[in-house]
Amino acid sequence: MADTRKENLIDGATGPWEVIVGMEVHAQVLSNAKLFSGASAAFGGEPNSHVSLVDAAMPGMLPVINVECVKQAIRTGLGLKAQINRRSVFDRKNYFYPDLPQGYQISQFKFPIVGEGIVTVDLKDYSFDVGIERLHLEQDAGKSLHDQDPDHSYVDLNRSGVALMEIVSKPDIRSSEEAKAYITKLRTILRYLGTCDGNMEEGSLRADVNVSVRKQGAPLGTRCEIKNVNSIRFIGQAIEYEARRQIDVIEDGGTIKQETRLFDAKSGKTRSMRSKEEAHDYRYFPDPDLLPLEVSEAFVEDLKTVLPELPDEKRARFMSDYALSAYDAGVLISDRASADFYEAVARGRDPKLAANWMMGDFFAALNKTGKDITESPISAAQLGELIDLISSDVVSGRIAKEVFEIMLEKGGMPGEIVEERGLKQVTDTGAIEKVVDEIIAANPKQVEQVQTKPKTLGWFVGQVMRATGGKANPDAVNALLRQKLQVPEEV
Repeated sequence: MADTRKENLIDGATGPWEVIVGMEVHAQVLSNAKLFSGASAAFGGEPNSHVSLVDAAMPGMLPVINVECVKQAIRTGLGLKAQINRRSVFDRKNYFYPDLPQGYQISQFKFPIVGEGIVTVDLKDYSFDVGIERLHLEQDAGKSLHDQDPDHSYVDLNRSGVALMEIVSKPDIRSSEEAKAYITKLRTILRYLGTCDGNMEEGSLRADVNVSVRKQGAPLGTRCEIKNVNSIRFIGQAIEYEARRQIDVIEDGGTIKQETRLFDAKSGKTRSMRSKEEAHDYRYFPDPDLLPLEVSEAFVEDLKTVLPELPDEKRARFMSDYALSAYDAGVLISDRASADFYEAVARGRDPKLAANWMMGDFFAALNKTGKDITESPISAAQLGELIDLISSDVVSGRIAKEVFEIMLEKGGMPGEIVEERGLKQVTDTGAIEKVVDEIIAANPKQVEQVQTKPKTLGWFVGQVMRATGGKANPDAVNALLRQKLQVPEEV
C-alpha cells in the first residue's frame, strides 16, 4: 500500500522538529511449554512453581528446542509478510542479572528466524507502512521482586525460559499516534494468528521504544531507548515526553546521549537508567549446546496453508461482501472475535443494519458491563433475530432498543419477548390514521404553526408515537402526517 501519511511535526523554539520512532516489541509465544524446557509457560502460579532444572541453570542441563515455538515464530513471520530464513542460529547474549540464572540469555543475533517484512497501519485520515527488520526467538528472564520486604529482594523464575518473539521495526514511525496505531495493529495480527495473546497487563506483550528527533531532511539523531513499556497509552505518553525532552536539550545547547531510559507512569516522564549497550557489550557467540535451526520449504509451506484470514484481508472482504465503509470494516475486524460475531449476525441479513447495531448499542453494552465479546450476555443468534424483527417491521427501532435492554438484563429470544409483552409494531394504516386524525383535531394551534414552520412536524410525530406506546410504524406516521398537514417530502 502506498504511504499516504501526513506531516507530524513538533514545534520548537528554533522551528519544527521531526520525531523518529522505532520499536522492539517482545511478544510472548502462545505455547504450553517454554522455549527450551518442558516447564509450564502459563501466566501466574506460585513463585518458582513453573521452573525446570534447565530454567534454573542446574549444572549439566541442556536446552532442547520447543518445535511449537518455532512454528509460532514462522506463522508470525508469514503474517507480517516477512522473509522466513531456512537457517537460523541461537546465540548466547551475555550479561549478569540476578533473575538470569545462566548468566546469559539464549537469543538470536546475526541469523534470526525471520527477516524483513511489513505492516500497513491505518489511521483515520491516512495509511502508512512500517518496515519489519527482523523477528527472532529468545528466552525471557525471571523477575526480581523488591517491594515485598524492605531488607531483601526476591527472584521468581516462573518466566525464566518463556519463549519470546522480539519483533524489531525500522524507524518508520513519526508520532505517538502512529506508534500507538502500529502496536495496536501488530497486536491484532498476533491475536488473529494465535501466536501471542497480546495481554499487555500480564506482560505478554511489551515494547522497547527508540526515540530520536531531527530537523526535516537532517540525518537521524541520537536515539534513546525506553525499556519495557507495557501499555499502548503509556507508549504514547513516553514518546511525547521523550521527544519534547530531547528537543529542549538540543535547543538549550546540549547534546543527546545514547542511553536506556525508563518511563514512570505516575509522573508521565522518562528517566535515565543506564548508558545504551552496544552488541559487542553482550559478547554474542553461537550457543554451543544448540545446533543451527534449519527448516525446509515444505515445513514453511505447510504452515502457510493453514494461516487464518488476516486483518487486512478480512477488512477488504467486509468492504466487498458487505458493502461496509472502510471505517466500519476497520472497527469490526479490529478483534477476531468481534469479526466472527459480526459475520454470524450479518449472515443473510442487512449488513449495514447489523454493523450499526454491533458498533452502537451492542459495543456500548459490553463497555458498560465491562465484558469481553466472548462473555457477551447477548448471543449472535439473539442479536440477529432482533435485526430480523426490525427488517420485517415487526418492531420499530425504538421498541428494538427496549427489547435489547430486556435481553441484556433478563435474557430470552427477542421474538418471544415481543409476543409476551405485546410490543409488535402497529402497521395497520387505518389504526394509525385514526390516531393521527385525533392528534390533529386536538391541536389546531400546532396545525397552524406547521404551515409556516414545517420542521415542527416532529412534534406531531412524537405525539402519535406517544399515543401508540411507540408501536406505530414511524414511516407510516410520517407519511400520513405529511399528507394531512400538506408538508412536502423535502422538508
